[in-house]
Amino acid sequence: MGSRGHGNLRNPCLTMHQPWASLLVYGIKRIEGRSWPSPIRGRLWIHAASKVPDLETIKAMEDFYREIYAVNGITELKFPEHYPVSRLLGCVEVVGCVKCEELACWEEVPEGVRLEGQTDFCWLCEKPQKLVIPMEMRGYQGVYNLERKLFDAAVRGLCHVDSPLPVRFPLPDPRDRFSLKPGSLITQSSCAKVSEVEKPPSLSAAIAGARAAATQFSKKEPNNQNNRDQGRDASTSSVGRKPHNRYTQLDARSLNGSDNTAENRFLVPSSNQQQNQLDSAVHNNSGIGRTTHRDLNQLSQPPSQVK
Repeated sequence: MGSRGHGNLRNPCLTMHQPWASLLVYGIKRIEGRSWPSPIRGRLWIHAASKVPDLETIKAMEDFYREIYAVNGITELKFPEHYPVSRLLGCVEVVGCVKCEELACWEEVPEGVRLEGQTDFCWLCEKPQKLVIPMEMRGYQGVYNLERKLFDAAVRGLCHVDSPLPVRFPLPDPRDRFSLKPGSLITQSSCAKVSEVEKPPSLSAAIAGARAAATQFSKKEPNNQNNRDQGRDASTSSVGRKPHNRYTQLDARSLNGSDNTAENRFLVPSSNQQQNQLDSAVHNNSGIGRTTHRDLNQLSQPPSQVK
């Protein structure tokens, strides 16, 4: 079982619902919203919870990101082909955490990034990397330690991600990696509350749709820091649920029994697809380093100690 204390986070990991988890490791999502501030800086592993996302949720979030990227002139986004669940997906670098109102008026970052902030605290994420083959594992609430054996296998299977619009969040004090924290932008630049600017109808509708998609995770949970994200955050943690089998089972309510293309988005790629991905990754030298086919094939098997 992974350690879940915040005091000794060697390989911190966060469990998130789909589609938010994949959007983050694909570099499309740059702000991870939470009701509590980030306890860490540096690499954060991202794990997808066991809940299968419905098609309406995926559409709402993809529409949201299309609209906020269009604000910065980017009209072509390549979304994930699959949204696997109960899998370790990759990692990002958490470089800071600010309040929503601070992000909204931070003129040093693109406007589309400022529009991403929809929760109390905004974790600022850079340098996404994804696993060539997502690894099956169980998640926990809050931020917890990734098990050592799982970590050792995962670092060999990471590959670089080309974000649609890479963002670098400047630190107030480059010598202090925790200097970008709640309140740091207000005290530094006397950031005033931004007045509401009239948004295009399509953008307003996309923001409303994203907020509505997040409300499906609102539950009555005990009020403590490790599970507050269950009730308020769009990408809330999911704990204690085992996947029904090695591959994702679909929510029949989101499919009419005939949409095979949509169904495939929730499944881990087939063996042939995985092999094609590995061949392409190794051939293009896309960040896998000296990993061999044998090493990567081993990554497709769930670690025996994870249940």
